[in-house]
Amino acid sequence: MISAQDAVLIYKLLSANGIPVWLTGGWGIDALLGEQTRPHKDLDVIVLFDDLARLGELLSREGFSLKELWSENRWVSDAQGAETATAFVLHHPDGREIDVHAMRLDDQGDGVPAWDSEGFSFKKQDLAGEGEIAGFAVRCLTPQAQVERHTGYELPDQQRGDLELLHKKYSIDDRNAQ
Repeated sequence: MISAQDAVLIYKLLSANGIPVWLTGGWGIDALLGEQTRPHKDLDVIVLFDDLARLGELLSREGFSLKELWSENRWVSDAQGAETATAFVLHHPDGREIDVHAMRLDDQGDGVPAWDSEGFSFKKQDLAGEGEIAGFAVRCLTPQAQVERHTGYELPDQQRGDLELLHKKYSIDDRNAQ
């Protein structure tokens, strides 16, 4: 499980080392809501592809290691020619997990997923979400982008509940979410 304190410490560690982070998933939604609404098994982050090596080094020093590659993972060559995973889960021996997805920014500031994303991208405005966890300001996907990322698959009850809370607070149309 990832507590609010864990989420903030990981976010601070990455940010302090020059790695921009966008929260998504459960903690991203709770950040938008400004409160923790349920326990979270992981911290879902989107980072820039070029920061993956540094992210791996930092989190490895903290005891995290690769747990699994997501089915949407795509191997991409980094600047040094090394094949790099773009969608994966890191695990700590104490049970904490970080779900990492990488993107690149295009010339307009839109996010282009490096993983197999079936053609979607993040518009610059999708990446402009702001929230807070335990009083600490974090960057996250916007409420509308969160809803849009929760489509195309059968949602577990807790994710449906997350979207209901977003809808209530932000009056977002979530009719397309499943």
